[in-house]
Amino acid sequence: MTSKAEAAKPSPAPGARTECDVVILGSGLAGSITGAILARNGADVALIDAGHHPRFAVGESQNPQLVEWLHILAVRYDVPEIKHLLDINAVTENIGPHHGRKQSFGFVTHRPGREPDPREATLFVIPKMLTEATHMFRQDTDSYYLNVAAKYGCTVRQDWRATDLDLDDEGVTVTGANGEVFRARYLIDASGFRSPLAQKLDLREKPSRLKHHARSMFTHYVGIKPYDDVCNYPEALRAPAESPFHGGTLHHLIERGWFWIIPFDNHKDSRNPVCSVGLTMDERLYPRDTTITPDEEFHRFLDQYPAVKRQFEGAHRVREWVSADRIQYSSKQTVGDRWCLMSHAAGFVDPLYSRGLSNTFEVVDALAWRLLDALKDDDFSAVRFEYVERLEQGLLDYNDKIVNSSYISFSHFRLWNAVFRVWACFTTPATMRLLRARQDYLLDGRDDRHFKDMEKAAYPGLWWPESHNFKHLLDLTAETCEKYEAGEIDGDKAADIVFEAIRDCESVNTPFGWKDDEDHRFYRATTPTMVRFMWWANTRAPAEMRDLGRAMVTGVVKSALRGRKVT
Repeated sequence: MTSKAEAAKPSPAPGARTECDVVILGSGLAGSITGAILARNGADVALIDAGHHPRFAVGESQNPQLVEWLHILAVRYDVPEIKHLLDINAVTENIGPHHGRKQSFGFVTHRPGREPDPREATLFVIPKMLTEATHMFRQDTDSYYLNVAAKYGCTVRQDWRATDLDLDDEGVTVTGANGEVFRARYLIDASGFRSPLAQKLDLREKPSRLKHHARSMFTHYVGIKPYDDVCNYPEALRAPAESPFHGGTLHHLIERGWFWIIPFDNHKDSRNPVCSVGLTMDERLYPRDTTITPDEEFHRFLDQYPAVKRQFEGAHRVREWVSADRIQYSSKQTVGDRWCLMSHAAGFVDPLYSRGLSNTFEVVDALAWRLLDALKDDDFSAVRFEYVERLEQGLLDYNDKIVNSSYISFSHFRLWNAVFRVWACFTTPATMRLLRARQDYLLDGRDDRHFKDMEKAAYPGLWWPESHNFKHLLDLTAETCEKYEAGEIDGDKAADIVFEAIRDCESVNTPFGWKDDEDHRFYRATTPTMVRFMWWANTRAPAEMRDLGRAMVTGVVKSALRGRKVT
């Protein structure tokens, strides 16, 4: 899809040279939204891509922090189109009726050749006060935001392959296979794993420091049955009717691996029959068999798990499989003089917990205001962007801890139930801190210090980076799971340690039930639950949580008194 803005420009002559402020490699969501932000705020941006839109992409499932980061980007940089991703209704109205809803994170434990035990399932329903999140049909969303970037003035090149990058003290030169040259003051590589910049500067860690190991295969299907219809659970043990597994992202857990089921047809206004399907598993336990096709390999896995297989009866694949060896990678350095590896160009852990785009747009925010300032005073030294480096490395390291712990725990449900709670119990405060900053920014006359103050947190990259209690709980969980993996303790002992740490952690909120007995497996925040949570956060919680709770209440009251809605 070629935008009208792009089509209006004459094709470049061979050997043409274009001067600009910033070159962005990669026009996926990260590259296009970054380009739109910079161009909207006066930068001259070239957005170039070796492929073209529309195209298949993974990273289809939102989480609450992602939605709030998008909201922050929209108001902080005055790009209202970013709000079109904030909830399923906005996406449907502005981008098209091809997207699903992300009501929940569901997890079901499976063992080979057996029906799953319905008591070995967990469900976290996203509180509606945080977001009504979306399953994004990326070929539509990515095309849309490429056109938004073009609308704000980005020079767009698709099917444009960079063959050489040259960095010097005065700028960056990017040469294409067609001979066209872009000369820029700064380079952002948002191209992902095959980053030309990482290759040019030999930035990849070899081997990666990441402890987690997994390979992946994924595609799209039509005709996938809702798990709620095929699971054969007793009525009393089913997911709540108002929050079915099919209402969100479903994770079928196997030993050191998981299937994902991401439906795009679970919203009343969707006209898209497609479902995203993937299988991610530890390549050390499941080495790739190169003598069979990905389709054959996937069906061999389905044959082992009868309840998952029933979801696929009568379903048909509509794309070729993408099958990749170990998907974890990291970089020795992510920023330098006049360049930045953005998010997935810097490294990647795993799609578990849908953190990829949340991490990406936290990096976009940290980079964008610094780069806009740098363009004004012509200072692009790496030291100016040092926080971006710490943030990107922290995002990788903390995500590696929770994901590696999760994979270790998948085969022992009690331990998994404990690790699941460690992840889920801090999702709400992690989102509240972002909502608080956005509220204060808007109520205080768009004072940017509210966003900059968030960067003073002790643990950049942790999803509640101000929380010493959470940092301790996550570290303890990772250490305990690694002891279980090494055979130093058994699974029940490991689960006991993590459950006790959750009960002892003052910052783990009680109204949601995170400290309840182990048979509490489904977590749904009703309006009364949220009222109890806000009361607890303002009166009984430790200081780090009270600060969030009080700020939330104050923001609502201020907004009401001023007679305006905080948007």
